[in-house]
Amino acid sequence: MNKNKITINHIQRMKINKEPISMVTAYDYSFAKLIESTQIPMILVGDSMGNTVMGFDSTIPVKINDIVRCTQAVKAGCPDKLIIADLPFLSYQIDFKNTLLNVKKLIQDGGADAVKLEGGKNVTEIVKRITDAGVPVMGHIGLTPQSVNQLGGYIVQGKTKDSEKILINDAIALEKSGAFSIVLELIPSELSKQITKSIEIPTIGIGAGINCDGQVQVLHDILGLNPNFTPKHSKMYANLSEIVIKALKNYDEDIKNNEFPNSTNSFFTHK
Repeated sequence: MNKNKITINHIQRMKINKEPISMVTAYDYSFAKLIESTQIPMILVGDSMGNTVMGFDSTIPVKINDIVRCTQAVKAGCPDKLIIADLPFLSYQIDFKNTLLNVKKLIQDGGADAVKLEGGKNVTEIVKRITDAGVPVMGHIGLTPQSVNQLGGYIVQGKTKDSEKILINDAIALEKSGAFSIVLELIPSELSKQITKSIEIPTIGIGAGINCDGQVQVLHDILGLNPNFTPKHSKMYANLSEIVIKALKNYDEDIKNNEFPNSTNSFFTHK
């Protein structure tokens, strides 16, 4: 293995050393190549691609082959980061044989280093069997987008004492089943603090406040690639949509005004 390759052991040491962990989503080669130039240790090839790059209104239509192909592209652009690929909707709930075949696709065909799946106690047996097969698993509790229809929308979870207890127990159960890390999505900051203190594996928050061991954000949100969407739990670090739109308009005007291509952009026969 490349000595510069980030592994799950690196991530665990970051928690032990109280070093905040950053993770970002990516779905293609070009952005992965840019992330490779940063100190961000983890990339999630998330089923959020359904919303961000495929035009769906949820993650539910995303198929396993969509994740595989995007993972291949990310791996090509960013081989030294820890690459985690999502198991999409109904790719791990039917039976374990089907689950293992989908994990095989993500690891062997896609090149992922680990997989992520949603759920708490209800998926611990699946997590254990995947990890027993030698594949690292990242858990995901709180707001689980694949269950958005059951949850009644994208709403904060764990706001009652009963639901707090359930989520804490879910996190403990996932750790015991072998998960190397857990994403906490859209839960109160006080609850994420309790969960983070209750387990020894890293917690990665998205809309879960500052008390997690790390944070994950959707690349398109932090880069401002969707001008009409800035979620409360995110922060826009650049407004690339304005830059891209301006560039495209300038390109269009140059063509209409016969200013592009010019002699610099053209080829000629020299005698």
